[in-house]
Amino acid sequence: MAALRVLGVGFFIGGSIVLGVLLGIWLDTKFNTHLLWVAGLILGLVVASWGVYQMVLPLMNNKRDKENS
Repeated sequence: MAALRVLGVGFFIGGSIVLGVLLGIWLDTKFNTHLLWVAGLILGLVVASWGVYQMVLPLMNNKRDKENS
C-alpha cells in the first residue's frame, strides 16, 4: 500500500510540473511573451511541494503512532 502511495507522489510531482510549464507556454503564446513558462514552472513546483507534504504527512503520522505504541 505504501509503495502505491509513493508511486502516486511521483506522478503527482511530474504532473504538477508538466502542467505548470504547459500552462505557462500556453500563456506565452496567448500574450506573445517568453517568460510565463518560468512562472508556470514555479507554480508547478509550489503545487507539487504542497501536494507531497499533504500526501506524506499521514504516512509520517502513522509511523510515529506505531513507534509510540
